[in-house]
Amino acid sequence: MILRRITEHVKAQNWFAVGIDFTIVVAGVFIGIQVANWNGAQADKRLGRAYAERLAASLEADLQSRQGLAAYYAAVLDSVERTNALLADPASDPQALVVNACRASEVNFTPQSRAAWDEIVSSGDTGLLPRAAIDSGIADYFAGDSVRLSYDVDIASAYRRRVRTIIPLELQKALRAGCSDIRDEAQVIVGFMPDCALNVAPELIEATAAALRADPLVAAELRYQYSDVFSAHANIDGDVVVLTRALDALRGASSLPAEAGS
Repeated sequence: MILRRITEHVKAQNWFAVGIDFTIVVAGVFIGIQVANWNGAQADKRLGRAYAERLAASLEADLQSRQGLAAYYAAVLDSVERTNALLADPASDPQALVVNACRASEVNFTPQSRAAWDEIVSSGDTGLLPRAAIDSGIADYFAGDSVRLSYDVDIASAYRRRVRTIIPLELQKALRAGCSDIRDEAQVIVGFMPDCALNVAPELIEATAAALRADPLVAAELRYQYSDVFSAHANIDGDVVVLTRALDALRGASSLPAEAGS
């Protein structure tokens, strides 16, 4: 319609009318572009908020699991130090030595909740997230799984193998039944049993404690175990810091509600 009018005005050499029509066309195109840009920006905001909400939910799950793992490895580290002291004292309690020596060899692992992050990265939409969330180090957190790396190291440790070779099967079963990990309904390890009840003969506990003391490799490997467990605990603490910063950034930018216990 407008093009036909412009053509008619050109034929009639009505340049003023041509100018008005041309201005109307340019203005219409400009307004259309601005509306499209505004709609695109609003769509990006909605998508960015959806991404932020999904990512925050997965990071919250990771934060809770990492906090649990940090507490778990703190307990393992404490058992490493207790075992070292108990081995050095010939008169120390045999059951305390056996329990702590076993707990000092424990490992734990919970995988990352990375589905939301992988989708955001694969779609090329990380720029829709708050800049502070990206700057928190979350990309490095997902680039490698420090908990998995620590688990792979700790589960293959020479100390773990040595101690579990020395402790008789009957006593290992008793430790598992009455003095080991606590698991939730999904069989996820959430900590250690607060009290120990070993349903075995005291003589077996005493003989095992004596065997642990008599093997010089137990004390030697324990010293290296301390280094491995300390590193695992430090890495997990680092993850907690990164996850907390990322969640604060996501909630601050998107007004997401804070989860209880975070």
